[in-house]
Amino acid sequence: MIEWRRAAADFAHHLAVERNCSPRTVAAYGRDLEEFRAGFARMNGADPDPAAVSVADVRAFVAGLYRVNDAASIARKLSALRSFYRFLAARGVTDLNPARQVASPKKKKALPRALDVDAAAAVVEAPTAGDVDAPGALRDRAMFEVMYGAGLRVSECCALDLHDVDRERYGDGCLLAVRRGKGGKDRLVPLGKTALAALDRYLAEGRPRLAHPKSGSQHPAALFLNRHGGRLTARSVQRQIARAAIMAGTEATPHALRHSFATHLLEDGQDIRTVQSLLGHADVRTTMIYTHILNRGPAGVRSPADRIPL
Repeated sequence: MIEWRRAAADFAHHLAVERNCSPRTVAAYGRDLEEFRAGFARMNGADPDPAAVSVADVRAFVAGLYRVNDAASIARKLSALRSFYRFLAARGVTDLNPARQVASPKKKKALPRALDVDAAAAVVEAPTAGDVDAPGALRDRAMFEVMYGAGLRVSECCALDLHDVDRERYGDGCLLAVRRGKGGKDRLVPLGKTALAALDRYLAEGRPRLAHPKSGSQHPAALFLNRHGGRLTARSVQRQIARAAIMAGTEATPHALRHSFATHLLEDGQDIRTVQSLLGHADVRTTMIYTHILNRGPAGVRSPADRIPL
């Protein structure tokens, strides 16, 4: 039989030497295992026998954690016990991993961060602030307007082709065909006049300069091109939005624009099913999270109707 403290010391050595974990990580695992040992000893009058710890012992430990720990801390301590018992099993000390049979608590999902209307406008306008007419600036302005005005995921925006801009079936407006949505679902989303104006300017003045025949990797069908004439990647779009957010004096991500689109629609009175359809959500419960965002307070001082068809 191996004592708990000796087993914990061997595990720490394994983490530091064999797994090359940082001293901070090793110390964190050590604290979590020591907390379990101390709690077990208080309840049972002696240190635990590593080979005899039961699922009930681990459940009792976790139950006590709920008084002073959040879900993330409890999950981390359970993870430490699971790792410890995997180590013991690999060395033949025990065949049972009692922590593996105890479910981790569900973490509360953080509400997505939505920009207010003015902040969203500042971000999408940032690339051409001061009437910048460089092709990359025109592209980014059009791209951000489309992402915000149509509520696109960054992957959906990058996948857009020229023929996905449909001007035939919406009178004086424009429909955007999102053909590569999550789960393979297609949808049609209307574009507002501001997004369409930015897109038209990019197509007339920006894209032809990015699609120069001497550029290297060509994607002739792609709507948004990089400086080499290739299709933009999600990582590139993330960098450009981060840069625009700094220029606008705020923080934003591609998904923040999508969150803002949904939130602003609901604030302006659109029903939840319409927003679900525009976002391409399979389950309305996914869309319902934006109703919780509304409870945090007003998202802007003016209507986004110039950018989002309401």
